Formats: sequence, structure tokens, C-alpha cells
Amino acid sequence: MSKKDDDNPLEEIQKQLQDLLKNKNLQVAFAPFMQSMNPSADDPQGKKNKDQSSAAKDSPPPADDSLEAIRSFDRKPKEVRDYLDRFVIKQEQAKRVLSVAVCDHYNHVRRCIQDDRAQAAEYLKPNVLLLGPTGVGKTYLMRNVAKLIGVPFVKADATKFSETGYVGNDVDDLVRDLVKQADGNVELAQYGIIYVDEIDKIAAEGSRGGRDVSGRGVQINLLKLMEETEVNLQSPQDMMGQMKAFMEMQRGGKPRKPTISTKNILFIVSGAFDQLAESVRKRLDLNRIGFGSSEEKELSESGINFLNKAETQDFIKYGFEPEFVGRLPVRVACDELTQCDLADILLSSEGNALDQYRKDFEGYGIKFDMGNSAIQEVARLAALEKTGARGLVTILERIFRDFKFELPSTSIRKFSVDAETVSRPSETLQSLIENNQDLLDENLLEDVDRFVDSFKREHGLELNFRKAAKVAVVKEASQKNRSVLALCEKKFKDFEHGLKIISKRTGTNSFVIDKKVIDDPDKELSRWVVESFSTPEDEE
Repeated sequence: MSKKDDDNPLEEIQKQLQDLLKNKNLQVAFAPFMQSMNPSADDPQGKKNKDQSSAAKDSPPPADDSLEAIRSFDRKPKEVRDYLDRFVIKQEQAKRVLSVAVCDHYNHVRRCIQDDRAQAAEYLKPNVLLLGPTGVGKTYLMRNVAKLIGVPFVKADATKFSETGYVGNDVDDLVRDLVKQADGNVELAQYGIIYVDEIDKIAAEGSRGGRDVSGRGVQINLLKLMEETEVNLQSPQDMMGQMKAFMEMQRGGKPRKPTISTKNILFIVSGAFDQLAESVRKRLDLNRIGFGSSEEKELSESGINFLNKAETQDFIKYGFEPEFVGRLPVRVACDELTQCDLADILLSSEGNALDQYRKDFEGYGIKFDMGNSAIQEVARLAALEKTGARGLVTILERIFRDFKFELPSTSIRKFSVDAETVSRPSETLQSLIENNQDLLDENLLEDVDRFVDSFKREHGLELNFRKAAKVAVVKEASQKNRSVLALCEKKFKDFEHGLKIISKRTGTNSFVIDKKVIDDPDKELSRWVVESFSTPEDEE
């Protein structure tokens, strides 16, 4: 952090505001406001408020149970691993390593809360470096870890930060965001988890386009956070926050702790490290004497994960500062997801994309079932996307987007998805609608009744549609590919005023809508209004 960040911005803004308040004009302008905060001595109500305020200060603060989950943390690594198995498919090694690191860290945190001597002792945090391609579950792992422990969680991309914070975001904002996630609870936030993705993008290695000075600066700033430092809760650029804190102090409120320590915040960083595997392979020298071409091919095809073989010097050569790598002692690589893994995600992972689509359709009262052949085809297509589990969302969206648009406007409340649906979703949907045309027409007729109810609630006027009028509306809506509701709203947009004129003169609040009204609504409304004036009001 810069020296500027180390200064207390609150003191500076307070001094500036106090200087401004000495100005007579400002005193006059803010007199009512300042008076409300500082009632005169002879104001009985003011004295009463002051007494109440003093009593409130003397009373003990309410018990804070936000740390109870951490105080009672007693999970074992296998239990954490088993919990993560519910959400993330594969990644066995990553789950084992993370489970141990998390248990070690929060056992230490629990001891710190219970015993101040543990807080004062030297402690090397098990900050984690996750390596692996996109969409393999790195973020999902960490979100569920934080949820299990009950601590706030913040995720950000390393590429969004700059060395100074003037061009990009300031790394200190990560800690402030952690406080926001904890609803302003600094005590809880200081035990949270910060996850920084795309960390490989800030590596500063000359062979990949020249030394990236900004990337090195971001590394240094992140290094300070990962070690132990105090971060101002108010950003130097957050003038509104500083004003709020100042006014709170002027009201006599208890000032909030101005900084937060990063000593017990667990940091997880991750990246794809696309070029690192090749560098490690060269270091291992698989082409050395003693390995024939067939043996080398066998080793390559056996799935050697070169990222798991990466050592500290490999990361330094890649472009990371030695001190930065040294603060990430726990390192593990995530495996790529195969077609079988993607199918398993749809079949057994809690909260998977398919479950979300089920909930989306249930919002319209629609259910669907997907057979194994369809799931395998979705997994096959998703694997071709080369984006891991994100490919599942891409394929499912492609399948269901037209179903979501069309089916809520029909009476179809259940359908099945097979391999043919996955391969030809548009054709399958069209066939489904055609085979349920009777249900579709019935549903559209009900939409006319929905419009009638809406019109009556909004305007207090009743529209009685004849059968022929309903059929005409449904037919026109189908021909124009419009919803019945939208078509009715357009046809009857001017009826409110005309019908109220008629109602005032005749006392009638109910009007018959026949096919002639549907064919030419403006003409029929004008005729009704004219006829209402031909009837004397005293005949009502």
C-alpha cells in the first residue's frame, strides 16, 4: 500500500470539514442541522435525549453471535472433503488439499478467538494456489468452503487491479468488500476468505511480451495483504463514506474501528497457467536418454498432470516474485473435466445447471424430465466447448431458450427431453406444440379472461366477450405471433376513457364485446359514445 493509504483519511476530512464549519455562512446554512445534533443546555428534550444517550453508552453491548460458527468449528478434513463432494465432481486431490488447509487455518482462528496468546504467536497462513483450466470448479469449491464455515467470501479477477489503483481497482478494496459482505461486521470480516482468480495474468515474464511492471506492482500489493497489514476501512476515494463516518462522530456515535487486520484472512489465488505445463515438461525432460518415442507417447497419454509437478522456481521463471510465491505454500492443480465428468455433474452435483433450469420452468408451472441419452449428449456437446462445466450452461441454454419463450403461453405443463431434443430443439418444440394444439387454444382463451379481469381491476369496467370475439382474438394473436394479452391491451388501450363517458351518461359498467369490436375497435367505441349522447341523461 502507498504511504497515502497509510494516513488516516478520516482525520483529514474531519479537519477540512471543521475548517469549513467555521465559516459564518456555512454556520447559518447548517444551523438547524447542527442544532438538532447539539441541543441547547436549557432544552429539556435535549437533556432527556442526552441522558438516554449516556444510559445507552453505559449499558452492555448486545452479545455478538456472528463468530459462533468459527468458535465452534470442529470439522475434520474428511468431513470437509465429503461436504465438497456434494457440489463439485472430480478434483479429488484439490479437495483433499483444500480440506486440510481450511481445517488448519480455522482451527488456528478458533484458538485465537479463545486465547489472546495464540493471536500473538507467529503464524504462517496456508494460503492456497489453485492451478487448472477454466470451468473445473475452482470458484465453486471456495464458495462452498466459505458457506460451510460461515465466513464472508469475496472473489475478484487479478486483471482488474493496478499498482496504484488509479487505472484499475486498489487491492485494498478486496478487504473492504469483505467487510461489506459481512454487513459491516469487522470482527467477522477479519476471518473471511478472499479469492483472486486469473492470477497468472499478472505474471511479469519477459518472454511473454516484455516485463509487466504493473503486474509486478499488483503482486507486491497483494503480498502485503497476504502477509499481515492494516487496511483502512475508508478508501481515499470514498468521500461519501468519509462524510458518513464524520457525521456519525458529530452525532456522538461510537466511532467504528478505522482499520482491519489481514492477519487471519485466508487468501486463495488461482489461474489456468496455460504455458506453465509446457515449461514444467521441458524441465522434467521427458525426451531425455532412456525414453523412446513410444514410451514418451505412453507417458503423455497416461494423463501426467505437469501442473502438479510445478515447483517454486517454475513459478518464478513464469514471472512471479519469489516473496509472492513464498506466501502461497499450499499448491494444487485441478484436473480437466471429461465427458463422463460433465454427465456426472448433471446427474449428481447439488445446484447444477440442470437443476436451475428445472426451477426456471417450475416458475411457470412446467416440469420436464431428461433421459440418460439426453444427458450423455449434452455432456458430449459441452466437452466440445472446451470450457469445462460452463459448457453445460451453454448447451442447456441452446436447448431450452425457445421452450422457455413458447411453453409458458400454452397449457403444456410437462414434456420430456431425449437425445433428439438436444440435437434438434426447435423441431422438437414445434412438434410438441402442434401435438397439443387443443391445449394451446384453450390456454389462449383463458388469456382473454385474464385480460378481462385485469381491465376490471384497473378501471372498474367489465368487458363481456362473446365466444366468437374470443376466438377472433386467439386467431389474430396466432397469425401475428403475438401474445393474447398484448393484443388485447393494444386493441382496448383507448376504451377506458370512452367507456367511462358512456358509463357516466347511462350508468352502465358492463359492456358486450362481439366480433365487430375485435375487427374494428375504434369504430365501435365511437359508435357507442355517439349513441350514449342520443339518450337523455334523465332517462337513466
